[in-house]
Amino acid sequence: MGRNQDLRKIVINQVLEGISTGYLKSPLPSQASLAELYNVSRTTIRYTINYLVENCILEYNGSKLQVIRQPEEEDKFKEIKDLKKTSVKKINQIDDYFTQAINNKEIKPGDIFTESQIAKSANVDTQVVREYLIRFSRFELIENIHRGKWMMKQFDPNYANKLFELREMLENHALCKFMNLPSHDSRWAEAKLLLNEHRDFRKTLINNPRDFAALDRKLHKLILSAADNPFIDSFFDIISFVFHCHYQWNNADLRIRNQIAIDEHMLILGKIVMRDDMGALNELTRHLQTAKRTMGKSLHQELLPEDLQ
Repeated sequence: MGRNQDLRKIVINQVLEGISTGYLKSPLPSQASLAELYNVSRTTIRYTINYLVENCILEYNGSKLQVIRQPEEEDKFKEIKDLKKTSVKKINQIDDYFTQAINNKEIKPGDIFTESQIAKSANVDTQVVREYLIRFSRFELIENIHRGKWMMKQFDPNYANKLFELREMLENHALCKFMNLPSHDSRWAEAKLLLNEHRDFRKTLINNPRDFAALDRKLHKLILSAADNPFIDSFFDIISFVFHCHYQWNNADLRIRNQIAIDEHMLILGKIVMRDDMGALNELTRHLQTAKRTMGKSLHQELLPEDLQ
């Protein structure tokens, strides 16, 4: 019974999170759909719904479940929240595996995979995998097609352009914040170290072009950290996944693309280190435009047969 209670608390917290983030919209899907999404029994879902109705988060409007108030942190079960604090390592573990699997083309657009397959490969439990996949599914990158089964989706240039607009706004805002950091802030020193790291990596790029992913993430994470906004941090994980990993599914000119990106990174970092506000902003804008063109070219080439690429 204790195990069932723990599962129910976990699912309640997951549904609350889904409502808070907008992944679950009013009216909520049917009980059968929710059971399939969270890979639990309908009994567990009925318990979850009853709990949320009793706590005035949901109410029935005929046969439809409507959200009548947004959940607050206090609505979640504390012991489960505390447990999540200890699972950060597992979340990073699945994130590293998933990104690597895409980089290595082990997961491609249209592929169907199961939570148990990912859990086994990443050496984490299926609960961690499910939470991770649900987080991504609200951005229409992956789709839950059956209980425990997911599909990597193909997205079109229109989707990429909309996501790019968001990326440009977030990073430009964060860079302006960065350039106004106090002189004693440790991130100025981090920028210098990162510039040197880019110089060293450029010398060995020809031997390990795929290792650029980690360096790319470091730069953009550093810039965005100045915004000090957890919502921006969350969006960055998704944007980085799309713009870096997606166009690596077509890697015919990966080394050349990465060399261009490294040079642009070094120009951005050079302007940052010199405290050149406008120069840094201009170089970032140019870099993001290059990323947009690269994405557009990649999406176009994905429409061609492999023997023509």
